[in-house]
Amino acid sequence: MSYLVKGVQHCSPVKQMNKLAGTLFKACILKNMFGINEQQFKISRASSHLSSEKANSYNYIIVGAGSAGCVLANRLTEDPHSTVLLLEAGPKDTLLGSKRLMWKIHMPAALTYNLCDEKYNWYYHTTPQRHMDDRIMYWPRGRVWGGSSSLNAMVYIRGHAEDYNRWSREGATGWDYEHCLPYFKKAQSHELGPDQYRGGNGPLNVSRGKTNHPLHHAFLEATQQAGYPFTDDMNGYQQEGFGWMDMTIHQGQRWSTASAYLRPAISRPNLSVSEKTLVTKILFQGTKSIGVEYVKNGQRKKAFASKEVILSGGAINSPQLLMLSGIGNADELKSLGIPVVCHLPGVGQNLQDHLEVYVQQKCTKPITLYNAQKPVKMVKIGLEWLWKFTGEGATAHLESGGFIRSEPGVPHPDIQFHFLPSQVIDHGRVASTVEAYPLSWVLQVHVGPMRSTSVGWLKLKSTDPNDHPIIEPNYMSTERDHWEFRQCIKLARDIFAQKAFEKFRGPEIQPGSHVQSDKEIDAFVRQKADSAYHPSCTCKMGQPSDSAAVVDPETKVIGVENLRVVDASIMPSVVTGNLNAPTIMLAEKAADIIKGLPSLEERNVPVYKPKTLETQR
Repeated sequence: MSYLVKGVQHCSPVKQMNKLAGTLFKACILKNMFGINEQQFKISRASSHLSSEKANSYNYIIVGAGSAGCVLANRLTEDPHSTVLLLEAGPKDTLLGSKRLMWKIHMPAALTYNLCDEKYNWYYHTTPQRHMDDRIMYWPRGRVWGGSSSLNAMVYIRGHAEDYNRWSREGATGWDYEHCLPYFKKAQSHELGPDQYRGGNGPLNVSRGKTNHPLHHAFLEATQQAGYPFTDDMNGYQQEGFGWMDMTIHQGQRWSTASAYLRPAISRPNLSVSEKTLVTKILFQGTKSIGVEYVKNGQRKKAFASKEVILSGGAINSPQLLMLSGIGNADELKSLGIPVVCHLPGVGQNLQDHLEVYVQQKCTKPITLYNAQKPVKMVKIGLEWLWKFTGEGATAHLESGGFIRSEPGVPHPDIQFHFLPSQVIDHGRVASTVEAYPLSWVLQVHVGPMRSTSVGWLKLKSTDPNDHPIIEPNYMSTERDHWEFRQCIKLARDIFAQKAFEKFRGPEIQPGSHVQSDKEIDAFVRQKADSAYHPSCTCKMGQPSDSAAVVDPETKVIGVENLRVVDASIMPSVVTGNLNAPTIMLAEKAADIIKGLPSLEERNVPVYKPKTLETQR
């Protein structure tokens, strides 16, 4: 103000007053102008924020483009008025739009490549398992379009009807077999056509094992000689017995949920898909979910959902994201400094999986798949597949198998078999060594219990979303589990001992003829059993009154609003078989729930029951 005072001192009083008034008037005008500009700037900034938020707003945000997420993305965008954002941590499953250039995913015979590749795989490991000689177990899980359906062995198994009736009894009302079967059928297009159990018009193409390989035929003949029935459809009327497997293979290519559901919907204007996008947190207003925070290309961003956020990250990622976002055991969240949104102690608990062992037998004839694994032969197989999608590259070779009961009194199968005319060591991460000797070939059966009584958990290691959680499956922690594995090995040996294998049977490689007593078998299982890649049940579906439940029977997260979980984590208990088909069914059914449609239902569908439970077979 000093320059104003100086100016006044050299003027007449009137002039001084006029000049002072004018100066004050200008100052007032300038102040008002700056005030208006500041206010306009604030309004503009808020408007820009709202505009940005609106641009990043959708009706639904789905976290995870895996077996469930791809189904939901397709079904929810069938309504052109519903906008969906699908976020996937991994990359696309094609290169330059080509499946051939991503042959490691789409060639069925190449499946072990991605079980060992961190590019498409979360590459999880468990804690040291104290009941298994402190072994750290390897858990591959899909991190790519299609999720684990882009990594798995393409075996299509639904489980037993009683699995779903058990779910209903465990609190998942409306998820009994009568309400689940129609969604298995809705999803499926079976190459043998529709019937009372199979679907014929769904997006998921399913084929039936049809190999002429003599070892597969010998295996099925041996199972019948051992007294087990042949079942012509283990996903239909009769699961119990042995037969040809159904597979998610179509025209010689892996038929993942990315192929079945995502690609047909990708051109819809109401579907947005972002890959290589790690969701780090669910955003809340109070207990209402409003969106997600994510990182893409090193930048932290937000997206908003006007209706719902749906987690479909799987049995590890979904509970991890819930806990990172403040939903879980309150004491454990507070210990990590995470603000609690909802105390839900069941998050990450109830972890269930299937363990299996490989019973391996030398084969005296050069007819196993060993020759196909030699470099020159592999090139020929690869070129044929790349050219025509045919040949030995067009199958995963797990084409026969079955389900049996472990002992009298068991009402439905609790042991699963997969037969393979080859040798696999350590998830395919170790090359075969036994077969280096002349005329020494190997065949094996994968066998394991289906309803283990050991239950585990997972917890956050830290608040960093990039840190894998602590995974504690608690394998082999009950005496029942040990007994069932002894039965698995004894029953598998009994099948290999049948006449059908006489012309092929050499010495037993694994466990080996020296392993006979229960104590020796137990030691073998501790040293050699591995995950069958079926983690589940960590966000258990149940009634709100169940303190262990995480979601209700409508898949809504209990205690909060506008948040669901739809993936294998919400299974109340693990099913009798592989998990891909049940997860797809689960997502199909959840899509109808989300859209407000009445559940499909098929009543009084017959299901096989043994004539007597007094015998094991």
